[in-house]
Amino acid sequence: MGLIALRTALIFLALFIVMRLMGKRQIGEMQPFELVITLLISELACIPMADTSIPLLYGVFSVLTIFLLHQLMLLLDLKVRPLKRAIGGKPSLVINKNGIDITELERNHLDVSDLIGSMRAAGYFSLDEVDYALYEANGQFTAMPREGAETEKKGSIPVLILDDGKYEKHNLTLTHTSEAFFDEVLQKQGIKKRKRVFVLTVDGTGKVYLQTRGEKFRTFRVALPEGCTW
Repeated sequence: MGLIALRTALIFLALFIVMRLMGKRQIGEMQPFELVITLLISELACIPMADTSIPLLYGVFSVLTIFLLHQLMLLLDLKVRPLKRAIGGKPSLVINKNGIDITELERNHLDVSDLIGSMRAAGYFSLDEVDYALYEANGQFTAMPREGAETEKKGSIPVLILDDGKYEKHNLTLTHTSEAFFDEVLQKQGIKKRKRVFVLTVDGTGKVYLQTRGEKFRTFRVALPEGCTW
């Protein structure tokens, strides 16, 4: 037991030194290659701590090798511009003045629910509150608020009703509305096929955010059925 404790302490010391050498960015907002390196280091460190048949030097040497690879990747990322995008990735603009960039959203394996969740975490509750929104290369979500959005009358939190042509049953129940009601709303907007709708949200004041594939988003108000409160 004492030997395992000693080996664990030595591995911990080696990891601590390596993480300190990697800098603050490694601890905070990681690039994709840094995340891979961090996962590798944690795995390599566990093996010699638990298995006394493996020489401790092997574990320390593996961790130091990973550190050297990290320094090499970091150097390439900083100095070789053609490789910067391939190594660190690039920001993805998912909302512009036309609305949601559906292609960019799908390219990042995200859906509307993911985007709405990211916006709420950033303090935005309606899709039209921002002019631009993007996911940075490290996955962090940032947005530029639309001018005048703060002065608009706020209702209840917008609820996702149609997601890529499909009704969210739970949200219909939550809002005390029905598919027939929103089918009628779509008909009035000149949309004959529900499948064309990429996203439709509604808030407690009757404000609707609607975007169909290949078109700019639109907002308008509807008279909600009696008893629709949330």
